[in-house]
Amino acid sequence: MSITIYVPCDSSAVSLGADRVATAIAQEAAKRGLDINLIRNGSRGMYWLEPLVEVATAKGRIAYGPVQTGDVSGLFDAGFTEGGAHTLGLGLTEELDYFKKQQRLTFARIGKTDPSSLTDYIDNDGYRGLKNALAMTQEQIVQAVTDSGLRGRGGAAFPTGIKWKTVLNTASLQKYIICNADEGDSGTFSDRMVMEGDPFVLIEGMTIAGLAVDATQGYIYLRIEYPHAFEVLNAAIATAYQEGYLGENIQGSGKTFNLEVRLGAGAYVCGEETSLMESLEGKRGLVRFKPPLPAISGLFGQPTVVNNVISLASIPVILNKGGDYYRDFGMGRSRGTLPVQLAGNIKRPGLVELGFGLTLRELLYDFGGGAASGRPIRAVQVGGPLGAYLPESQFDTPLDYEAFAAIWAVVGHGGIVVFDDTVNMAEMARYSMEFCKIESCGKCTPCRIGSTRGVEVMDDIINGRNLDKNIPLLRDLCDTLLNGSLCALGGMTPYPVLSALNHFPEDFGINAKATAA
Repeated sequence: MSITIYVPCDSSAVSLGADRVATAIAQEAAKRGLDINLIRNGSRGMYWLEPLVEVATAKGRIAYGPVQTGDVSGLFDAGFTEGGAHTLGLGLTEELDYFKKQQRLTFARIGKTDPSSLTDYIDNDGYRGLKNALAMTQEQIVQAVTDSGLRGRGGAAFPTGIKWKTVLNTASLQKYIICNADEGDSGTFSDRMVMEGDPFVLIEGMTIAGLAVDATQGYIYLRIEYPHAFEVLNAAIATAYQEGYLGENIQGSGKTFNLEVRLGAGAYVCGEETSLMESLEGKRGLVRFKPPLPAISGLFGQPTVVNNVISLASIPVILNKGGDYYRDFGMGRSRGTLPVQLAGNIKRPGLVELGFGLTLRELLYDFGGGAASGRPIRAVQVGGPLGAYLPESQFDTPLDYEAFAAIWAVVGHGGIVVFDDTVNMAEMARYSMEFCKIESCGKCTPCRIGSTRGVEVMDDIINGRNLDKNIPLLRDLCDTLLNGSLCALGGMTPYPVLSALNHFPEDFGINAKATAA
């Protein structure tokens, strides 16, 4: 009888040796004359345990990790193929505390299935949402998404149903669906995990979006730094065409939806939807003026839905189980679940999917286990390089769009980067300004020139020069960036800079006597 063993193909797991471990397991099994079925699954998101090897047993999947090639022979000696005891043994995967406490909707299959297998996808509730959508009117599909309360998971948090309804009600011979997969925020990897670990859920979500608004063409705008995702997505798209889930006559319905992947060229600003569309059109990635909104005049001047990976990957479960089911998770106006990514100086980095409402403190300590260094956590940055730095006094803030806005912070894409008490927050503020300077598309003066002057002012502050003049100058500069920039790159750079200045003034020398230039 064949023994089923799972080794992740996720690129983070691969970077930690998963490919070598998979090869070693196959070789060791052959040497011992054991018949094994080796499946490359997605990651469960517990990255401190990668490579995480799982073995299917009568009791369920038993986990071992982190496994390196030197451990493989000993695992076989210990009878791990039957779930035998070993120092790397962790017990039943789905009973692990970190994993068991989650509410996995969008990530229900990731780490469980073979991402390249359409059969595996369908056997685990895949394409049920599309089947339901094919039996519904466009208005009913849009209403289900509206009822779910889903808001854009890319950071803007705009209600998805309203965006779709606008595109549906805008007359045009051609409409488009764009998946913004230009995941460039620090500490974020949920999009990558979906594309590498469950590509069919994104394809299904985009197909449903196409049916909903009468769009026949979709594009996945993928960051060039994700070669594994590029390969996995293209293979899955080819399979979907072959099996009638994409193309001219989806599952015999007479409906059409075509899909292809386009690679970006490494520009952070192309994560902004209008510069992304400029790039897709073959132009330089510059931000467009609004209005018109992309929903009315987007790609090639046509009505366009632009959603990020997590937003679109959440659609199948909504169409499968209903908008009310999804809306029952979360709090306030933040409905459903959010895949939170823990990174930086954290003992247990990884992905946690839960309904909105848990606090930063719960994430950092109950899931993350505190700082990897063992020192106190001094600050966390939530929402990427343009997110605010939050001090320990704000760790009890619930993860909720409005609660974060009330403390002048953003949830963003759900990335959390952790810093212990050795961090210098003035240096981090300078980094934010420098990031804006390097990544600015250059179209608007506040962002292009303001960030350049901001780096110079920060250098003066860090060196203790003319603090009485330069601290107010920094605040004025941030006000100009906040209110004068065309897009969020310049408009949000003040969030990390001012939060660092307000919460950690001692790092700016504000309590020290200013020195002359």
